[in-house]
Amino acid sequence: MAKFAIDLKTGNLKADETPIEAPKELIVGIDLGTTNSLVAYIKDGLAVAVKGTNGKNTLVPSVLHFTQEGQILVGDEAREKLISDPENTIFSVKRLMGKSYRDIQAVHNYFGYKIIDDDQDSLVKIRVKDKYYTPIELSAEILKALKQRIEAELGETVNKAVITVPAYFNDSQRQATRDAGKLAGLDVLRIVNEPTAASLAYGIGLDPALSQTVAVYDLGGGTFDISILRIEQGVFEVLATNGDTFLGGDDFDRTIIDHWLKVQQIGPTVLEQDKNFNQAIRLLAEQAKKQLSTQANFNGTISDWNFSLSLVEFEQLIRPLVQKTINACQSALRDAGLLANQVEQIIMVGGSTRTPLVKKMVSDFFGRSVFDDVNPDEVVALGAAIQADVLAGNQKNILLLDVTPLSLGIETVGGLMDVIIPRNSKIPTRVGRRYTTSIDGQRNLKISVFQGERDLVEHNRKLGEFILKGIPPMPAGLPKIEIQFLLNADGILRVKAQELRSNLEQEIEVKPSYGISEEEMALMLIDSIQNAADDLQARSLLEARNEGNNVVLSAERFVVQNREILNEEEIATTQSLAQTLREAVAGNDKDAINRHLEELNNYTGPLAHRAMDHAIVEAMKGKRV
Repeated sequence: MAKFAIDLKTGNLKADETPIEAPKELIVGIDLGTTNSLVAYIKDGLAVAVKGTNGKNTLVPSVLHFTQEGQILVGDEAREKLISDPENTIFSVKRLMGKSYRDIQAVHNYFGYKIIDDDQDSLVKIRVKDKYYTPIELSAEILKALKQRIEAELGETVNKAVITVPAYFNDSQRQATRDAGKLAGLDVLRIVNEPTAASLAYGIGLDPALSQTVAVYDLGGGTFDISILRIEQGVFEVLATNGDTFLGGDDFDRTIIDHWLKVQQIGPTVLEQDKNFNQAIRLLAEQAKKQLSTQANFNGTISDWNFSLSLVEFEQLIRPLVQKTINACQSALRDAGLLANQVEQIIMVGGSTRTPLVKKMVSDFFGRSVFDDVNPDEVVALGAAIQADVLAGNQKNILLLDVTPLSLGIETVGGLMDVIIPRNSKIPTRVGRRYTTSIDGQRNLKISVFQGERDLVEHNRKLGEFILKGIPPMPAGLPKIEIQFLLNADGILRVKAQELRSNLEQEIEVKPSYGISEEEMALMLIDSIQNAADDLQARSLLEARNEGNNVVLSAERFVVQNREILNEEEIATTQSLAQTLREAVAGNDKDAINRHLEELNNYTGPLAHRAMDHAIVEAMKGKRV
């Protein structure tokens, strides 16, 4: 629309040629952390982290508390409940993202809340009172709190975000983070690697004339990664990454706890038996770690127990953990084909890098001073805000590669959409994932390809399907079928399925975006966000049903195969629990299904161990060791 003004000399209207600035799109940057989370945005050209209503702290503790009244508290209020009500207070949920129980069983005692051991490879579930939650649902509550915080700051609705993840996060963990954002009412435009965000926060990569090799050493509460980046003409290339998704400040705390328990001759089982003491000593260890960053000694008490630690003792305890990070740095450099002295900047990220021993060992390894001018707690969120500003079109010097506009995936059991290439993934790209059969002796497998953002394929757009025929007959779960999605720069998708044991393969080619307008894509996206809660509920129910059916079948097979070592009561109880689970699976209450799943697994677990011991004894008969 033309803009007019009054000519003061003539009194006539004249065209005003001052350009009208289009309102800038608001996209925020979020660091969803293990210990703390925060949200940032661009204000007057600078990235700023948003403080709470008290105007003091930018950090939101990544802690949730479920009250007796059914409310969910997030942040400082929730953190206060860690000691008084540990079973209903969830922390370090990021460590559970995309994980199965088997991934975390070695450290499950350190969590004050109940993580379900279902002896399956499915993603973990957390029980709070009589309800079962996934890490996705819990992370969504933290993201909602961050969304509310920035909306209160700006006085407007925020619905688009960039969320950061460790560079070491796998596809499952990245997808879980996207799903959490959607459930929180956010359109997650990009999942950005934390080292890339940290580099942007230091202004590295913003000047296209500069080229640099950068190491980003990121040691947070729960994860560690080292990334070697080459940045040229505004393009970030990851030369190598290494690290550990289960190493961080939480592990520093645990070494202190183990040391104190040993000194005081307290058995480690007390951590599982007394959840209040578990959290009290965990928080005291965290306090000791922080104090020893600036002081030489720490003293604290819990009830009648006195706990002390010197800086020398602390550094002896954590040195092996810090050395693991240095070993990862060596591996990353080797993979990048570089020597330590070829790295021009070392950026320190994460609150755990405040530990003096960490700074010293990293500086000694690279042979130069580390870069830690920006608050290490905020640096990733600030970088995410800069990346968000780039996506909003407000910075022109950074190259953004083409992305796929809608998620691509296949249909799995129960009509679920399993996303293989998420929306906004850079193209060209190639992603593979392994599947198996669900029926004994299955010879054919239909692969149906869909595009869209909803959790059930019935709400998405079907692109095509093909059948992988002639699979050698095997028990369910034994065939290894790899499905690869290859999306080229023109948006053409090739889907290939291969049974790895027999090398049988089949493929199809489709054009994902054909026939969909920008408006239809936007409507599909809005629809997915508006229905995120219902979709997750439907997905959770279907997943619980699938898992329940599998466990019922396993229990029935177990009884048949092991009758000789089971007594009548054990057989009757197993069959009764399996029947109860079968009835629950026929219903619509996913919490009831999960409850009966847990009961059956808890009862049959010891029986399965006994059966395994019996099988080993039988196999070893007549053999000398």
